[in-house]
Amino acid sequence: MRGYGHVGSFLHTAVTSAAVLSALTALIALGACAPFQGAAGGGGRAGSASPAATGTGGTFLAEGACAQSDPLDSYVEVACSDPYAIAQVTVRLHGLLPDASAGGSQTDSQPTGGSSGTPPSAAAGGSTVRAGTRCPETTDFVLTVRSGRSPGYACMRKLDDPHPGDPGAGGGPRTIVGDCVYSTGAGEVKETACDGSSRNKPGYRVESIAPDRAQCPPGTDLFVSVGPAGTGCARRL
Repeated sequence: MRGYGHVGSFLHTAVTSAAVLSALTALIALGACAPFQGAAGGGGRAGSASPAATGTGGTFLAEGACAQSDPLDSYVEVACSDPYAIAQVTVRLHGLLPDASAGGSQTDSQPTGGSSGTPPSAAAGGSTVRAGTRCPETTDFVLTVRSGRSPGYACMRKLDDPHPGDPGAGGGPRTIVGDCVYSTGAGEVKETACDGSSRNKPGYRVESIAPDRAQCPPGTDLFVSVGPAGTGCARRL
C-alpha cells in the first residue's frame, strides 16, 4: 500500500507539473500579443499602432469600438462603458496608404499681396493626413493600425471635451470651415486655435470651402488645400 501510495503521489506531481507548464506557455503566448503602441496626434498627425487583440466582429478597433490610453501613449480597445475609455471609433478605414511624413501645410513662395496679387496656396502632405481627409470633419485624431487582420486607420472622436477637431479648436486631422492657421516661415502654415490660447497665434481663418480656388470669394488671402473637399478660402485675421 505504501508503494502504491508513492506511485500515486508521483503521478499527482507529474500531472501538476504538466498543468503548471501549460499555464506558463499560455501566459507567454498572451505576452507576445500584448503591446498596442500608438500616439494620438492632432493637427493632421496620426498614431501608429499594432493590435493587442481582435476587436468587434474580428476587426481590431471596429466602428463603434472605444479605446483607452496610458501615460506611454499606448492604446487598447475597451468597452465604451469602461471608465477609462477616452475615445470612440467613428469610421474604420481599411488598407494602408504609402508611408510619407505628415508635415505642415505647404505654401508656395509668393507672399500675400505679391507682385501678381495672387494669394498663396497651402497643401497638406503625408499618408496620415490623406487618411484623415476620409474621416468625419470633427475627427479628433487618427490611429494607424499597421498589423493584424485589418490594417488601416481608425477615425477617433473623444468621449469628453475638449475636442481638438472642432472648428477653430486647433487640432484634428482635417482643416475645416472655422479653423485657423499660422505661418511657420519657410513657406508653411499649420493649424492653431482661433482663440489665441495656443502658443502660436492665428494668422488666417478658413471662411469657406470651394471646389477649387477660382471659386473662392473675392478678398481671399490664402488658399488652403483640404483634400477631396477642395480648397479652403482663408482670410487674414
